[in-house]
Amino acid sequence: MSTLIMNKNKIIFPVVLILSLMTGMLLGGVLLTKYLGYSKNMPNSNFTPVSNTEQTQKISDDRQTAITRAISKISGCIVGINVEEVRTVQDPFMNDPFFRQFFGDVGPQKQVVRGLGSGYVISEDGYILTNDHVAGNATKISVTLTTGETVNAKLIGSDPATDVALLKIDRNNLPFINFGNSDNVIIGEWVIALGNPFGLFEINDKPTVTVGVVSALNMKVNAEGNRVYKDMIQTDASINSGNSGGPLVNVDGEVIGMNTIIYTGSQFSQGSIGVGFAISINRVKKAMQELKENGKIDRSFNVGFRVQGIDDQIAKYIGLKSKDGAIVTQVQKGSISDDAGLKPEDVSIAVNNEKIRNDQDLVYAINDMRVGDTLKLKIIRSGSEQEITMKLTASK
Repeated sequence: MSTLIMNKNKIIFPVVLILSLMTGMLLGGVLLTKYLGYSKNMPNSNFTPVSNTEQTQKISDDRQTAITRAISKISGCIVGINVEEVRTVQDPFMNDPFFRQFFGDVGPQKQVVRGLGSGYVISEDGYILTNDHVAGNATKISVTLTTGETVNAKLIGSDPATDVALLKIDRNNLPFINFGNSDNVIIGEWVIALGNPFGLFEINDKPTVTVGVVSALNMKVNAEGNRVYKDMIQTDASINSGNSGGPLVNVDGEVIGMNTIIYTGSQFSQGSIGVGFAISINRVKKAMQELKENGKIDRSFNVGFRVQGIDDQIAKYIGLKSKDGAIVTQVQKGSISDDAGLKPEDVSIAVNNEKIRNDQDLVYAINDMRVGDTLKLKIIRSGSEQEITMKLTASK
């Protein structure tokens, strides 16, 4: 029979080691708990536990940006605009002798055309700004507020040249948008376009919001008729059909422009491709004040001369060093320009101290003037510079 002999020292050492490790771990846990502030019995802790509710609120706060705050501030000032316009139209088929033998001589017919656009409230007593091409020729105008209420609007005044119209609704205590200063706009700063594209405002009585940056400033855009689109703000914020008349705002919630034109790339395309234009708000404000006071901007003058651009052949014939400017081709006898001494073959190189690059620049500058303004033309005649001054008077 074998006997198992156990050494007491060999047994005692492992036991002591294990007890020491356990004691150390316990003390370490207590110290760590005290340091992190998890113990409720440690009033000196600097750590404050965060509840699930507080964590959720912090995440929600982090989602708020200058853009979302600006939208929240001014979205209630945006309106959808619906208009009706009576137009006299002639069916092109009625000019065809083949159709006329069956239907007779059918003259022009009156037709009600409906349209939509955007606008924004600028005073608590119901003044609203939009484009002239939205509401300027309307026979009936209604405005939908973000409260869901639809109100008839009155056209206070409209100016085709600047494409600005001023409306009024019979309401008080309305939220209204504040004007910014378009002279301080920075290329590259964030901007927000709000409005009623494709009539989407009518779905939930809320404006559609698109965001982009200011792409360029002081732009001139070709226009139909006598519209003068200059000092335009270019943006890549998406602007579509129905956005016309709505505001372009900065991150402070101030309107800096009126959304007016989109560039689609061709006459067969529709919708935004990232190039839109807004009338600078300083220009809008000037027109708005005149419309509010007089109901119109008086541009009933006739300068009485015609111009055209300068090509290489004309420049060589006149002896010009540059093709910049516009050459006078005709002066109406007895007109204000005739009385001022303007002559055919005079080359205009500046108007009211603004350089003229081509005939379109000159037309823009003149169409933007008012009755009573003074027109100063710097011209080249027979190789020397002269100045022609004329007072713009209303046509008789």
